[in-house]
Amino acid sequence: MAGMALASSGPVKKSDKADGHTQQALFAGGCFWCMEKPFESLDGVISVTSGYAGGTTDNPTYENYGQGGHIEVVQIVYNPEKVSYGELLNTFWRQIDPTDAGGQFVDRGHEYISAIFVYDAEQRRLAEASKKKLEASGILAKPVATAIVDAPPFWPAEDYHQDYYHKNPIRYSFYRSGSGRDESLKKTWGGVSLDLTGNDPKADLKKKLTEIQYKVTQEEGTEPPFANEYWDNKEAGLYVDIVSGEPLFSSLDKFDSGTGWPSFTRPLVKENIVEHEDRSLFGVRTEVRSKEADSHLGHVFDDGPKPTGLRYCINSAALRFVPVEKLAESGFQEYEKLFQ
Repeated sequence: MAGMALASSGPVKKSDKADGHTQQALFAGGCFWCMEKPFESLDGVISVTSGYAGGTTDNPTYENYGQGGHIEVVQIVYNPEKVSYGELLNTFWRQIDPTDAGGQFVDRGHEYISAIFVYDAEQRRLAEASKKKLEASGILAKPVATAIVDAPPFWPAEDYHQDYYHKNPIRYSFYRSGSGRDESLKKTWGGVSLDLTGNDPKADLKKKLTEIQYKVTQEEGTEPPFANEYWDNKEAGLYVDIVSGEPLFSSLDKFDSGTGWPSFTRPLVKENIVEHEDRSLFGVRTEVRSKEADSHLGHVFDDGPKPTGLRYCINSAALRFVPVEKLAESGFQEYEKLFQ
């Protein structure tokens, strides 16, 4: 990564040592400018700090970190109740070329190699399982070169490096497009759906979801009528999948069906809904599932009001409500116009 060196800001982190409710992760993926944004976009990530690690010198700066044997890294502080270490691994692999032992994309040399630095035995187990799954997937033309090693001391980079993509969007975009990173990532990962968490997805979901949310979405359960979160919710906004966050329904299509469950006349995005025949309960019904997460949502019936005549009877436990005033900050700004 080419850039003019400035004075070091000293070893001051964006977020201090992790407390009992947070954990840390440390990844090297070449230019640390390009590694911050993907992780900061994850719900549950508290901070991402660019820095240096792996060398033999103390207090490295941008001018001398390479001479001391350090490489560019990002340290992540996250809430494991909201985002798992496995999900961080899943994001990490998709930002790098795992087969490149000499750097990353246009940035060459030891300073830009990739690595997973682990803080404990569980992180090592998940990282090794994730790497093994990637190697066995067959999507890479060469062996994985990314090493998994114990985490060394971490030294934060200068202030001007932190959140560089946000502070200097034009220069960042110019660098990123010219580095070949995006083109290479698209070639490798475009259209590839591969779980690289290194863990059983069901186990991760059990940690993230409440008991009723897991029972409904993963075990086709049904929550009690009139005793659920959204059956009587009258706020304006969107209802998204509790697992994946994909938009499913709008308050504009919600109506009081008298059943005690949230009911809608139609989906917000028809392509995000999948219907299946359900013969599990004394007859034939039409089950409704989300496309991306494959969450069980509820059922659809033909006794609804106009204009569709349909009633999508959905479990609150399968949904997360995003009010209108928070659509933009939640990444759903394209739907704001529906409520104007």
